[in-house]
Amino acid sequence: MAAYILRRLLLIIPTLFGIIIINFVIIQAAPGGPVEQAIANIEGFKGASTRLSGGGSEAASGGGSSYRGAQGLDPALVKEIEHMYGFDKPAPERLWIMIKNYAHLDFGTSFFRDAKVTDLIAEKMPVSISLGLWSTLIMYLVSIPLGIAKATRHGTRFDVWTSSAIIVGYAIPAFLFAILLIVVFAGGSYFDWFPLRGLTSDNFDQLSWAGKLGDYFWHLALPITALVIGNFATMTLLTKNSFLDEIGKQYVITAKAKGLSNRRVLYGHVFRNAMLLVIAGFPSAFISIFFTGSLLVEVIFSLDGLGLMSFESAMNRDYPVVFGSLFIFTLIGLLVKLIGDLTYSLVDPRIDFDSRKH
Repeated sequence: MAAYILRRLLLIIPTLFGIIIINFVIIQAAPGGPVEQAIANIEGFKGASTRLSGGGSEAASGGGSSYRGAQGLDPALVKEIEHMYGFDKPAPERLWIMIKNYAHLDFGTSFFRDAKVTDLIAEKMPVSISLGLWSTLIMYLVSIPLGIAKATRHGTRFDVWTSSAIIVGYAIPAFLFAILLIVVFAGGSYFDWFPLRGLTSDNFDQLSWAGKLGDYFWHLALPITALVIGNFATMTLLTKNSFLDEIGKQYVITAKAKGLSNRRVLYGHVFRNAMLLVIAGFPSAFISIFFTGSLLVEVIFSLDGLGLMSFESAMNRDYPVVFGSLFIFTLIGLLVKLIGDLTYSLVDPRIDFDSRKH
């Protein structure tokens, strides 16, 4: 097992930089980079000043500048803007510098936020970890027992009613359910039981440790509920179908014929086989909630997390934040995938990763 873990950890290095290189090449083809935005802002400011002053002479021509909208700017100013954002070097040189810096975990400084990318990620990480970790944990704690109960009571009234509730939960998007929770429980129209924004209260530092813990979960109650309702349906049905498939196999019939109780057969034989498929979906479920699934929920509840920061950075072409976030996302995703694979061997000892050659 140690050799397999070491091999997987070493494979993370080329995977990380392979993804970074591919995305770097793609980003270069995207129009509207930071230099173009800076030029557009200056042109807009200059145009507004000209209109306010009632006219005036134009600035020197931009000469042979390749930037659209730079024709009315001094070429020296365009060169200064390129140097400020590091675009005075060719793309291969910029890529090589970025890779060398990433080897030292130096992701650079944000173009528009005037802060180091590592500081920005560390600042937003608690929100994303809180949403991703607790939502995934609660989703599994609800979905697995409910899926097992539905499988053992397949076709009964309990199965029909819970399936109806699951379909409703699946049909309502997480962000829409979040708005409903705000309207009902956060002072929208009915009750004012939960806070509307933020991860903690203003007086958080003055609270006792028990008060801080209660305040923390008080703020997370509605966002996590919205995420769980929007994501638990798929996991519940996956668990049910996985257990139903195993219950109908010959080894279960043989175990029952030997006189074993249904509970002993279910948790002694069926559980470890059926849970393999459920465990396989854990990395994707966690990463989905951690990075992308919580974006709209972060916006609705004013939670400034990694999802919102990455989206805004991508829209603004804030390349250091985009690539730094991508690096962290990929690293966490690969580590979670490794943890999921290792969990296989805990659930089913018959799985031996050391015997794998590739």
